[in-house]
Amino acid sequence: MSLVSVKIVTAVVVFLAVGFVSGIFLGPVVMPPPRPEVVSIKFLLDWAVGAPNSPFIVALEKGYFAREGLAVIMDRGYGSADTIAKVAAGAYQMGYASLDTLIEFNVKNPGKELMGVYVVLNSAPHAVFTLKGRGINSPKDLELKKIGAPEGQATRRLFPAFAKATGIDPAKIEWVSIAPALREPALVKGDVDAITAFYSDLPILITLNVDPNRIVAFKYKDYGVDLYGNTIVVRKDFMQSNPEAVIKFIKAVNRAMKEVITDPEKTVDYLKQRDPLVNKSLEIQKLRIVLGDNIVTEEVRRIGLGAVDRTRLEKTIQIIVDAFNLPRTPSPDEIFTEKFLPPKEERTI
Repeated sequence: MSLVSVKIVTAVVVFLAVGFVSGIFLGPVVMPPPRPEVVSIKFLLDWAVGAPNSPFIVALEKGYFAREGLAVIMDRGYGSADTIAKVAAGAYQMGYASLDTLIEFNVKNPGKELMGVYVVLNSAPHAVFTLKGRGINSPKDLELKKIGAPEGQATRRLFPAFAKATGIDPAKIEWVSIAPALREPALVKGDVDAITAFYSDLPILITLNVDPNRIVAFKYKDYGVDLYGNTIVVRKDFMQSNPEAVIKFIKAVNRAMKEVITDPEKTVDYLKQRDPLVNKSLEIQKLRIVLGDNIVTEEVRRIGLGAVDRTRLEKTIQIIVDAFNLPRTPSPDEIFTEKFLPPKEERTI
């Protein structure tokens, strides 16, 4: 046997001996599965915890985000404009805000645009409330009357679109700026003749001992101003670098949406679990209105949760451009994308 062969045989014997002693060959080597990467997402709501943003609370409290490998930090918001600004500035990767605010921001801030990826409120809840006996029986009767609303409130800012649709002369409206918590009391006391609010705020008037039969509501959508409402918004850089995380986030929200629709009362339990100050009775009433008036619409039954009809989105964009006197009209593709949505069968109700 040559010297080379002897060396090879010796090496094999030594390798086998070491393997036997160490137990390498006693069974197959089993490597532990790689731990899935957890993606952190800071998410900002539009307002305080309540009926309109309940799907996010349910998804968080029931662990749907965690099951998708997402570590979601969720904070209350202070209005859609504030949410959009903070997401755009990078303080949050995602948020929940009105589509009209998104459209305005994108037009005014080229290079910093955000993208809508899942519409929660298929129909925006804008409305004007008044009470019988105030001499307001139609929208036109609002002329020469006092209307109360917080400055910057979405329904107030969109009033020009409502005025155009109903023949109201905006110059004949006297606006009274009121803090959100004082808006409905001001109407009841007679400090103002009407208020702008979300239609889901109607139960607040009832809690102030107003007879429901006295309440008069003019919904913007009943007069042709039928806009898309609040949507999930995402920073473009995060959307591009973490597309799977966006898909998983929306999947969790979509799952929660279907549960909110099925069981409003249980939903409010989760709201109260998240915020003990939630008025359960009030939020159940508000949630039932939101579901029936803004979420479960005929369009949603046709195209599924979260999606948009392109023609209607174009109309929404044009109404916002006109109402806010924006310098250009963005295309639907600059505002919303459906590429992160779950399959339609998962969004069908």
